[in-house]
Amino acid sequence: MVGIRARVLVADVMTRDLVTLSETSTAKEVAIAMSGKSVGSVVITKEGHPSGIITEKDIVERVIARGRDPERTLARDIMSSPVSVIDPRADAMEAARKMAKLGIRRLVVVDKGKMVGIVTSRDILSTAPELMEVLADAAKNRIMPSKRGESLAGFCDNCEEWSESLEEVNGHFLCEVCRNDMEP
Repeated sequence: MVGIRARVLVADVMTRDLVTLSETSTAKEVAIAMSGKSVGSVVITKEGHPSGIITEKDIVERVIARGRDPERTLARDIMSSPVSVIDPRADAMEAARKMAKLGIRRLVVVDKGKMVGIVTSRDILSTAPELMEVLADAAKNRIMPSKRGESLAGFCDNCEEWSESLEEVNGHFLCEVCRNDMEP
């Protein structure tokens, strides 16, 4: 049976090198970490767990634009909290929907209570060409993975009707009706 993996998981696109600092770090230290690691955000932690996130926009709006001293402004005072998280085994499209719903561009990836990375809207968008290629191949072969799991969905090679339960029979993908019609 032909299998096509069209699902892209958060683990496939996330950034594993997570930049973290404590709540007592200063805005200047956060900015230096962002600059030094070439990232747009830093996850703020308390006792090893994510307690907030600071983005470049937060530095500009909550420190610079308000005339606050970056050397005296603490991360806990300017971070966005609580942190939105997602499981690395979640579908990347689920992450995109969650970001859109919450109006954010980053999710901290947490696996069994441990931070393992961060996924951004840009990370997900970078998969668009790969997804388009998979979908083009699936359309070319008229086969797509079924939402039900193991079976395939697509157009039956015999009756040309859409089916959520195609199975390969003698090199042809057939729907349940056509498979039953073939039985003696």
